[in-house]
Amino acid sequence: MKPLELTTSTSLQTGLTEDQVKQAPKNSIETNPQKTIGQLAFEEFFSFFNIVNYILAAIVIYTGSYRNLLFMIIVLSNTVIGLYQKIHSRRILNKLALLHAQKYQVLRDGTWVDVDSDEIAQGDIVRLSAGAQVPCDGVIRQGECQVNESPLTGESDALDRIEGGSLYGGCFIVSGTCLMQAVEVGSAQYMATILKEAKREKEYPSQLRDVLNSIIKFCTIILFPAGILLFIKLYFFSHIQLNTALLNTTASMVGMIPEGLIILTSTALAAAAVKMARKAVLIHELYCIENLARVDTLCLDKTGTITSGKMKVVHYIPLAKQSEADMKQDLANLFGSLDDDNMTAQAIRQSLYPLRPTQKADVRFPFSSTWKSSGAEFGDKTLILGAYSFVFEKTDPEVLTQINQYAAKGLRVLTLAQAGRIEKLGRGEYKLLGLILIEDEIRPDAGEILDYFKSQQVDLKIISGDMVTTVEAIANKAGVAGKAVDMSKVEEDQIPEVVKRYSIFGRVSPTQKMLMVKALQNQGHTVGMTGDGVNDVMALKQADCSIAMGSGAQAAMAVASLVLLQDQFAVLPQIVAEGRCVINNIQRTASLFLVKTIFSFLLTVLTVVWMQAYPFVPIQLTFVSAIGTGIPAFILTFENDISRPGRSFLVSVLSRAIPGALAISTGISILYCIVQYGPLDASIEQYQTMCTLLAVLNAIGVLYMICRPLSFLRLIVLILSVAMAAGGLLFCSNIFFLYRLNLTYDLVVLGVGALQGALLWRLWSVHWSRWLKKLPLVRKTMEATAHEPA
Repeated sequence: MKPLELTTSTSLQTGLTEDQVKQAPKNSIETNPQKTIGQLAFEEFFSFFNIVNYILAAIVIYTGSYRNLLFMIIVLSNTVIGLYQKIHSRRILNKLALLHAQKYQVLRDGTWVDVDSDEIAQGDIVRLSAGAQVPCDGVIRQGECQVNESPLTGESDALDRIEGGSLYGGCFIVSGTCLMQAVEVGSAQYMATILKEAKREKEYPSQLRDVLNSIIKFCTIILFPAGILLFIKLYFFSHIQLNTALLNTTASMVGMIPEGLIILTSTALAAAAVKMARKAVLIHELYCIENLARVDTLCLDKTGTITSGKMKVVHYIPLAKQSEADMKQDLANLFGSLDDDNMTAQAIRQSLYPLRPTQKADVRFPFSSTWKSSGAEFGDKTLILGAYSFVFEKTDPEVLTQINQYAAKGLRVLTLAQAGRIEKLGRGEYKLLGLILIEDEIRPDAGEILDYFKSQQVDLKIISGDMVTTVEAIANKAGVAGKAVDMSKVEEDQIPEVVKRYSIFGRVSPTQKMLMVKALQNQGHTVGMTGDGVNDVMALKQADCSIAMGSGAQAAMAVASLVLLQDQFAVLPQIVAEGRCVINNIQRTASLFLVKTIFSFLLTVLTVVWMQAYPFVPIQLTFVSAIGTGIPAFILTFENDISRPGRSFLVSVLSRAIPGALAISTGISILYCIVQYGPLDASIEQYQTMCTLLAVLNAIGVLYMICRPLSFLRLIVLILSVAMAAGGLLFCSNIFFLYRLNLTYDLVVLGVGALQGALLWRLWSVHWSRWLKKLPLVRKTMEATAHEPA
């Protein structure tokens, strides 16, 4: 960051005039342009997948058979769930932004007025004090302060800034008060060069989503050619009536689209998001739940994750033959007289509570950024608190060695000194009363959480902009061992090798964080990243799953895939468990949906080249899907399976779907031969009824195979499916165009059903994965759903 220079100086007595404010650029930065609700709704309702279904629905409406529109309920439900989740997440984030909004005092026409950050104009005189976040880039015109630039640089050290010094938007005033003139505002400030990365839209990677998209893409490619060929065959060659041919073609095309699988996935992910919302976790991207479950490398920003962002006094070391109680009383008297409210002062005050001051200061010496100390005079004695080398004119080598040893352990060391009466702060020959050891407060649950990830074979990388010795000491205390490296000495082309060898990284720049994440991804890892500052934005954007803290920078929350609204790091294992449940349950039940997709395609091919009629109308397939697929699969998604998911999602699903699809296709082919070439003289309505019964038997058989070994929940699902099938056949047959069969037809269905079941049992034992992995389409999809080593 380059020092800023003033081209014009605004009066410190009057500030900007009303006309100057109107003409000056304003401090408005749009971190992530939001789409309107109308735009979101248009994208959801008019996706390519939905447009195909609208066309099919229009065909059904043309035929006048409105009962066959039942499949659109699934389509529209999926759309509404996705739209609701997007709007809900955005509203929560906007409310959070309002809670975090900060007012600033600016001098205009000689009067101090309160304005929002985006109302600050270039040239405004802004009053800043301890705790304030700098709203834009500017130059100090009056006063001095200490500033924490960690949101931009990652380094949490308090830096001294005096009159003429530069302050940058996004940083925090640690102590002191100053008047700053706004120099660079809006998109011209340094922070905007980082925030522009947040504007770039990104779709986070997801095996689950990519596999579903690949399935839908494949189905879409074959959908219209297969549908057109089927209609030509039925209408022009089989001479079936136009409306019947249209309904049969629609049934074929609807069957080839696994719309139930999409709603199952959306529902399961949305349910997990609702559970997380109750734990104050905002889910931006539904599929990030899955991503965190698959993460094998987790990059943790030290501040806000391992540490709480607060300081803690760990030890008082009294010297000069005084007791610790005497030392604490001196400090209680000192802080009872000072107004210092930085993190160090807060830590000391908290450690002294409930000790009260017994003396009132005659003279106060507020914190000096020049001398890194503060003090107060009590009669003829002055107490001074500060950094050893800035308090004492002559340093003791033994004391310096002791201080350096503590610093190597990640501790901050302050000295308490006693002097006579002094006129101002500065180095002198004082009496050393003692040392105060302060450390970054490590979250109480940090060790337990990190142990959990290590037990799950997740590689941990601790990243910080602080000194590498400090980062290493804190990481070791939290239970993370490994070699540490100073990234300020690492060239860009060395980063891929460095991230392999080291686990703890200090002096990391924002760009290096992003490059480290990218290098890990190129090495085949699924990478999670935590962060809370503007300096983390690029890395959060690059990661497969990004986690921001609710108390962090707005830009970090805007680009993260999930936000811990209450900074509760301990909730991460629960998110992992939810993700694993979602993946495992969908992987188990997705094959139920793909059975219908595959057998619909096979039957379409068989009808085009051989059969004279398609065996279903749309509502019959909806009935089969409801009792054997949709409702059972929905219930099974609530099983609590938190085992680590396997990598071969697509192969696992297809291995279970192919046996069921081949079994029903074979069963219907046998039935067609009996009806077409045998003694049975069945009408097309009776034939479709018999095919529907075979499909119901096959669906229940596939469901049984997937539910093995049976648990109480799985047994209930099986019983429910059988009951629904019986109820539909006995009481709702007219709705589904199912016609009463005589005994002969019933026996034929039972006989073919038995052969079909035996074939299903035999096909289930085949090791399909060996063959599937050789298929170009499957291999290509598997490669597209995982990071490939560079």
